[in-house]
Amino acid sequence: MKWASVLKSTEGTPSSSATTDESYKAVVKELSEQLMAELGGAKPDFLLAFISPDYKKQFEAVVTELNNLLMPGAFIGCTAGGLIGGGQELEQQSAITLTGAVLPGVKAHAFHVTNDFMPDLDDPPQSWERLLDVTAQDQPSFVLLCDPFSFSIENFVQGLDYAFPKCVKVGGLASGGHKAGENRMIADDRVYRSGLVGVYFSGNIEVDAVVAQGCRLIGKPHHVTKCDANLLYELDGKPAFMVLKEEIDRLSERDQKLAREAIFLGVAMDEFKDNFSDGDFLIRNIYGIEPMSGALLVGEQLRSERTVQFHLRDAASSADDLRSMLQRYTEDHTKSRTACGALLFSCLGRGQYLYGRANHDSELFGQYLGQIPLGGFFCNGEIGPVGNSTFLHGYTSSFGIFRESLSTRK
Repeated sequence: MKWASVLKSTEGTPSSSATTDESYKAVVKELSEQLMAELGGAKPDFLLAFISPDYKKQFEAVVTELNNLLMPGAFIGCTAGGLIGGGQELEQQSAITLTGAVLPGVKAHAFHVTNDFMPDLDDPPQSWERLLDVTAQDQPSFVLLCDPFSFSIENFVQGLDYAFPKCVKVGGLASGGHKAGENRMIADDRVYRSGLVGVYFSGNIEVDAVVAQGCRLIGKPHHVTKCDANLLYELDGKPAFMVLKEEIDRLSERDQKLAREAIFLGVAMDEFKDNFSDGDFLIRNIYGIEPMSGALLVGEQLRSERTVQFHLRDAASSADDLRSMLQRYTEDHTKSRTACGALLFSCLGRGQYLYGRANHDSELFGQYLGQIPLGGFFCNGEIGPVGNSTFLHGYTSSFGIFRESLSTRK
């Protein structure tokens, strides 16, 4: 198994406007030749392309050119407001990045799905298997890219979890478009403006997920004692907004200022744990206080007796959380030693906007896993597991780490 990731910025060059055939063809040819060289001259069994939105008018032509030059086995991609590859993170720049892999003993299959063809959540698992032409017995892993304006991604990943409960799903929401129809997505030789594209892998491959939500705990855990869907009325029998106020009042002056704009609610994924730490919670936004009742409006469907804890997010917390997640992963030396390549789906709100410099998450990843090829993009939402379920996240970095299957590796 061999992976490679290449990136070319066209900022400040004639091709940055992608106005001529010669400009985009030269960029695509250079990237394709570089990718194949790093793959030892082989055509990729899997190809992933992220393309800045200034290439929209040439998008179909770029996809055709990539197919002609590389003849990939399975090919997906989308428009991206920021790109990751070749050891760089480029945000709001004109660029194209390609990640490719030679995958002996692996089946990689690309697909496109729209809401109209998605099974109902109460349909049997076989409906999802027929939709994607793969069975749970195949133990597939999924990479998913979708348009945020036209597809019900949360229902989709819930259905995948139901039909493929032990399979990893990672990915992100296309960026670079601001309304329906502006994003572009690739599935093999077709370009779509709506729905979801993805690829599943089966056979001699395993995918591990590392999800860093970028928050730190404050205060203590609480139990939900009254709620209605995403309205949180009471914690431990007290009004939820009063509990939140008490937690904030105990913070340092610096953290109190931070809490005014970066306070979140964490929902525990394992109710049976005695001691919770960072990474044990699904992080959700607190949108405000419902004026009539004083309930907290939370970005998650709650239920009574769930354990929750408030969190703060800033650059230092985000870096510490990612460091902790990567360290936890690499402590399993068997997995980290055999990693061949990785994908990173990071929020548009991270990167330079959060850290004040480029390449933060990519460089930290390299410190723990070495210089394995890493490709990806900055998303409008990130897909990855917390506990045993898959969620759509915000302000998160979701990694998919690829390696040969331990059951087949010699």
